[in-house]
Amino acid sequence: MDVSGLTIEGLHRALEAREVTVEEICKAIFERIERLNTTLNVYITVTYEQAIERARELDAQLSTGYKPTGLYGVPVAIKDNICTKGIRTTCASRILENFVPPYSATAVEKLHAAGAVILGKTNCDEFAMGSSNENSAFGPVRNPWDLSRVPGGSSGGSAAAVAADLCVVALGSDTGGSVREPASFCGVVGLKPTYGRVSRYGLVAYGSSLDQIGPIAKTTADVARTLQVIAGWDEHDATSANLPIDDYLAALNSDVQSLRLGVPKEAFGVGLAPEVKRAVETAIANFETMGASLVEVTLPHLEYAIADYYIIATAEASANLARFDGVRYGYRAEGVETLAEMYQKTRDLGFGAEVKRRIMLGTYVLSSGYYDAYYLKAQKVRTLLEQDFRNAFTACDLIVTPTAPTPAFKLGEKISDPLEMYLADIYTVTINLAGLPAVSFPCGFSSDGLPIGCQLIAPHFQEARLLAACHQYEQNYPTAHPSARTSAGSLRWPSL
Repeated sequence: MDVSGLTIEGLHRALEAREVTVEEICKAIFERIERLNTTLNVYITVTYEQAIERARELDAQLSTGYKPTGLYGVPVAIKDNICTKGIRTTCASRILENFVPPYSATAVEKLHAAGAVILGKTNCDEFAMGSSNENSAFGPVRNPWDLSRVPGGSSGGSAAAVAADLCVVALGSDTGGSVREPASFCGVVGLKPTYGRVSRYGLVAYGSSLDQIGPIAKTTADVARTLQVIAGWDEHDATSANLPIDDYLAALNSDVQSLRLGVPKEAFGVGLAPEVKRAVETAIANFETMGASLVEVTLPHLEYAIADYYIIATAEASANLARFDGVRYGYRAEGVETLAEMYQKTRDLGFGAEVKRRIMLGTYVLSSGYYDAYYLKAQKVRTLLEQDFRNAFTACDLIVTPTAPTPAFKLGEKISDPLEMYLADIYTVTINLAGLPAVSFPCGFSSDGLPIGCQLIAPHFQEARLLAACHQYEQNYPTAHPSARTSAGSLRWPSL
């Protein structure tokens, strides 16, 4: 079966018509994984036997006349910092290279209950720390649009897997843009839900007040279907919100004629690549053609977002990663004589350079004499950033910005300059600091043929409004997805 461009709706139609089985779909995708993963390095772990066994169980149910709904029979990929019972979860780090969790994350349990088939665990920046997927202990993921470029980070494996048809839907995690930036770079749709909308139970913590699990798919409808399954309160996560869940799929066709779209002037200044600016401004003009009204809003503290984020996120990382010490689980250094030496050597050999950098930064800003000057002040600035959005949303329904300041950059281009790498997150980190939902969707291409993403931001728990606007845009201005074919039927990217 040709799985190119396969969506959940198309998969369910084919299953219901008995044109194909879940097992045949999974085997077709596994064939692509076997052929392309060596090049793209998308998967760290592939679960072929478990997936085929699961597919056969689902096919047996379909043979009784069962009608597929939800995520029934949908092949999914899981970012490798989300726990999966019986399947190793490495966080793309040597320190957890052989760790097999005894339980699954709540989001994974919900996928399974909805009938999804897990294909494997996707590559990412180590402990989700990075913007390019070059920090993985298992090597970088390559962008399917151009193998010399990054897929974005930290959920680069998940976004590239969706883009290259190595799964239908993927889960990523977003601490400062780690779902949205890869979605932008790989030409797919990625949603960061409101903080608390999706349980974090089973997500290996990086920044606990910032982390959120989010779906990545080729279409907004598939993102909506996945969110419908994974959203909701969880007794295992005290930060999850016990609030009603909207019908995201039904809301996709909501009218956007009266939509007030906020355009912050601060998001279109210095540092934004001209091609990205043109593509996003075209998307804004298209929204206006669809009936939306444009409102100029201001986010006056946006310029402090990167500094603020990298104080708060590293502080939380320093605390969260203290548990990886070689005592209870994970890698333990050998050839040591004292406990202190074991701690030091285990962490030195087990963690990569970027993780060490963030632990040291976080430990510094939390240390005696610097806590008030850095961490406490950063929390105050965070409050100001959140207030900026609250003020802006009094005048508009959604806010639009670029997702990233540039299209996908070259592998190795920024890896030696951490500050330049961090600036790639300028438009995304603020959303995590404020706990808001945001989505990245394809809005155009660079002169090199690379995808460009546009970001929509909504008030807390307004994912339905966000996805409706994204879906309506997608229907009115369809942008070629990575599955697009030439007239000869060949792949959009000849290198694959």
